[in-house]
Amino acid sequence: MIIQHKLEILSQIAKKLNEGHVTWAVGGSLLLYFKGIVDEFHDIDLMVMAEEAEEAKSLLMEIGELQKLEYENPYQSEHFYVFKIEDVEVDLMGGFTITKADGEHRCFLRKEDICEKVLVDGEQIPLHSLTEWRRYYELMGRDTKVDMIDEKEVD
Repeated sequence: MIIQHKLEILSQIAKKLNEGHVTWAVGGSLLLYFKGIVDEFHDIDLMVMAEEAEEAKSLLMEIGELQKLEYENPYQSEHFYVFKIEDVEVDLMGGFTITKADGEHRCFLRKEDICEKVLVDGEQIPLHSLTEWRRYYELMGRDTKVDMIDEKEVD
């Protein structure tokens, strides 16, 4: 699937969430793409404020189809939804929590962690903190992603 198509879907999502006044930000591999760390991304990961997750879910249901989870929510998040918008997978997370042997690590979206915005097809796309995503990847044991971020930060 070509990147341009996924970005068009992202623009549709942004229009809905921005018009709905939802506090949200892009995370995951799409964030790494926008930061120039990776050349591609497979799905769209969206973080929302936990208290706005149900509103965001309703808005996305207007343009996509909520998928039945075929696996248990891997991170014990308060809100974790998977959508199919056209042929693009979109993960919506609110109250993102990573559970490890040492306890639960709250990885909630905070307004102060929305570090910048980019324009895609005329829509404002808020980007979550790369520093926070480095921490999340470390908690998830995704060492390759941590190393990629560290290499970029050194440049």
